[in-house]
Amino acid sequence: MNLPTSLTLLRIFFIPLVVVLLLTKGENMDLWAVGVFLVAAATDLFDGYLARKRSQVTTVGILLDPIADKLLTSAAFISLVELQLVPAWMVVIIVGRELAITGLRSIASAEGFQLRPSELGKTKTVFQVVAISVIILETRYPAVETLGTVLLWMVVLFAVVSALQYSWLFRRQLESRMKQREVSRSVEVQAEEKEHEEKDVAAHRS
Repeated sequence: MNLPTSLTLLRIFFIPLVVVLLLTKGENMDLWAVGVFLVAAATDLFDGYLARKRSQVTTVGILLDPIADKLLTSAAFISLVELQLVPAWMVVIIVGRELAITGLRSIASAEGFQLRPSELGKTKTVFQVVAISVIILETRYPAVETLGTVLLWMVVLFAVVSALQYSWLFRRQLESRMKQREVSRSVEVQAEEKEHEEKDVAAHRS
C-alpha cells in the first residue's frame, strides 16, 4: 500500500474520533474536535499531492478518496444535527447529494469510465470544511454564528449545483459510452457478414 492511499485510509479512521469528540461534553472538546477534523481534512490535500508527485495515482485511490471525504463531512454534519447546531433538512440535502454522487460513480465504474472531481465539487468541499469548523465553534464564539449560517447556505447551494453538474457529466459520458458500444457492435456485425460472404464465395468456387 502506497503513502497516498494510507493517508486516505487514515482519514477514514479519524471519522469515529471526530464524532466522539463532537458528541462528548467536556472542557475544550470543541477545540479538539475542530483540530482533529481539520487534520483529517488536510490529509485530502496531501494524499492527492503525493499521489501526483510520486506517480502513485491508482484506481483504488481515485475511488476511495472521494468516499473518505464524503464519510468525514457527512459524519460531522450528522453530529451537528444531533447537537442542534444545523437544521436537519439541510444535512439531508448535503448527505443525500453525497450518496447520489457515490452511486453515480459506482455505476460509471461498472460502465468502464470515471466521474472525476469537478471544480464545483472541490469548491463545495472547501466550504464544507470551513462551515463545519466555524459551526463547531459557535457555542464558544457566538459572534461567528452568522458566518456559520452563511457558509452552511453556501454548502447547500454548491451541493445542489455540483450534483446537477455531475448528473449532466454522467449522462453525457454514459451516452458516449453507449454510442461507442453501438459502433463496435456494428463493426463486428459487418465483419461477420463479410466473413460469411467470403465463405459463400469460396464454397461456390469449390
